Amino acid sequence: MRLTSTAFLEGGTIPMKHTCDGIDVSPLLRWNDVPEGTKSFALTLTDPDAPMEFIHWLVCDLPADARLIPEGGPVPTGAKEIRNDFGKEAYGGPCPPSGEHHYHFTLYALDTDPLLARQENFVELCRKHMIEKVELIGVYWRGAHGDI
Repeated sequence: MRLTSTAFLEGGTIPMKHTCDGIDVSPLLRWNDVPEGTKSFALTLTDPDAPMEFIHWLVCDLPADARLIPEGGPVPTGAKEIRNDFGKEAYGGPCPPSGEHHYHFTLYALDTDPLLARQENFVELCRKHMIEKVELIGVYWRGAHGDI
């Protein structure tokens, strides 16, 4: 499986518009080379560089035939956004307090639909039902664009 974005390359800087310093809209995400037997997808966006890993976005029950989430959403019909560490059921972009942080967009191809997940068991259920996973990592820091 392959996960890409038109907003940034693997290991590249996430544009400000996709962060709390901009308009905080999700980047376009596209995936292909889906493994056989996939019944749904789940997506996480996490910041492992935070003192305790910070959850920015959780999406489950993405349909098996879905191949993208457009910039700013909405998520595909049937998908569900789960409460993140900002306390909202939506995308919450990079917003590091200081220093460079790495943001992991992780897409799971799953053998189940629906996932029936909550924030507390989301990753555990993804791992249990995972056929394959792929990551796209972007970087952001305050002042990354020289205009903050």
